[in-house]
Amino acid sequence: MVPARLAAAAVLAAACPAAFAAPDEIQVYTQETDEPGEFGLEMHVNYVPKGRRDATFPGEMKSEHRLQLTPEFSYGLSKTLEAGLYLPVALSDDGHLFGNGIRVRLKYIAPRADGEHLFWGLNGELGHSAKRIAETANGLEIRPIVGYIDDQWLLSFNPIFNMDLSDKVSRQPRFEPALKVTHAVGQGLRAGFEYYGEYGPLTHMLPRDERSHFLYGVIDVAIKGFDMNLGIGRGYTNAEDRWVVKAIFAIPFN
Repeated sequence: MVPARLAAAAVLAAACPAAFAAPDEIQVYTQETDEPGEFGLEMHVNYVPKGRRDATFPGEMKSEHRLQLTPEFSYGLSKTLEAGLYLPVALSDDGHLFGNGIRVRLKYIAPRADGEHLFWGLNGELGHSAKRIAETANGLEIRPIVGYIDDQWLLSFNPIFNMDLSDKVSRQPRFEPALKVTHAVGQGLRAGFEYYGEYGPLTHMLPRDERSHFLYGVIDVAIKGFDMNLGIGRGYTNAEDRWVVKAIFAIPFN
């Protein structure tokens, strides 16, 4: 009953207006980490069939028809710690390929006893972005992770705080919550939704009609060590991107 109630609440929230573009990584973090000494690779692929056609600041790449490809390399440092490296690139609609920066992260997931369904953790990410996708070059993300998983349900909530670190910009943390709810629909298959929002600075959040919201219908596949997440997202009201298609392919090195 708890997952069902949270799912309904998130759907209601997504009906509010929106106002931000799809990033290169569209993912809600869960309890998953690499085993100690294990390398992993996730390929994030996002495409915007209908989005923003004009720049919102000088030098910005338009988002419509933009294909973003972001390999994420990860390594299990211990049973509870995982390090990651992102190398985002983007292909514009005229065929030009651009490197869009670099990010590093460290994720902690608290140990759980066998059969325990609740999980929690914390992810920290430091990055440098190219001018064509971000008005400020340097940023920090703090992402708490809390959730529930059993044979039928997966629920994970990420109350994300993003902060610009460049000179001459506001460094107030911005609240950008993310929620994932899926239900088992077959062997190695889960279906559900992911919600992403942008609520503005933590100390004075945006009015409800100025907040940004995206809702994705998603399918997760986990078969024989190969994991895949597929989704189609819709932005609401003031969203820069009206439709987004995303995929994440996870391939262990070992």
